[in-house]
Amino acid sequence: MQRRSFFRVAGATVAASTLVLAGCGTDDPTPTTPAAGANVLTLAAGEVGLLNYAYILEQLEAAFYQKVVDAPPADLRAGEKEALTELRDHEVIHREFLKFALADKAIGTIEFNFSSVTFTTREGVFTAAKKLEDLGVAAYAGVGKLLSGSYLALLAKIASVEARHAAYVRDALQPNSFGTPDAGIIATTGDYAGLNVALTPAQAMAAAAPFLNFTVDVSQLPTT
Repeated sequence: MQRRSFFRVAGATVAASTLVLAGCGTDDPTPTTPAAGANVLTLAAGEVGLLNYAYILEQLEAAFYQKVVDAPPADLRAGEKEALTELRDHEVIHREFLKFALADKAIGTIEFNFSSVTFTTREGVFTAAKKLEDLGVAAYAGVGKLLSGSYLALLAKIASVEARHAAYVRDALQPNSFGTPDAGIIATTGDYAGLNVALTPAQAMAAAAPFLNFTVDVSQLPTT
């Protein structure tokens, strides 16, 4: 199916499309740098740049959970390995979904730097997962106003799943913390009280910088 036709029907058949994408497998491709020898990855202007921005974040989450699933910490509690595997599967679907949408405009597969993550302990894994999931939700909250039409509808579907992930890992790290006020995640004052904090692409990439081996230039992305 051509991409244009795909997006006309994807809104009504996203569940079916994710099942198809799940059949692509969960193994990460061989990592490559965005551009050989480059220290800066410049995202293109317009919606292509915005989708590649989301694609970077989905690659990051998928790669993180793949490392967890490949070598889970010994102190995981009952059912947590299965839950983390399901989160991995979701992120792989998101990653492949955006790659399909971008077609030949997709950036390369990225090799991330997870040296700051303690993968050998449950606390280390869920602490990092909380940071990544909260980052993803805030990034989608910030990019929504910059998209329109089918792209906005599809990314909203991804964002809703990311929010469920964020709630799960937060509660796993600190039980019964779902409703705990958090000024870094949910605004508690002002006109946006009760709404999720939104990050601009520049803010999100700054937060993701510890996991990247290069700088992401988002200066060409739309701001309104």
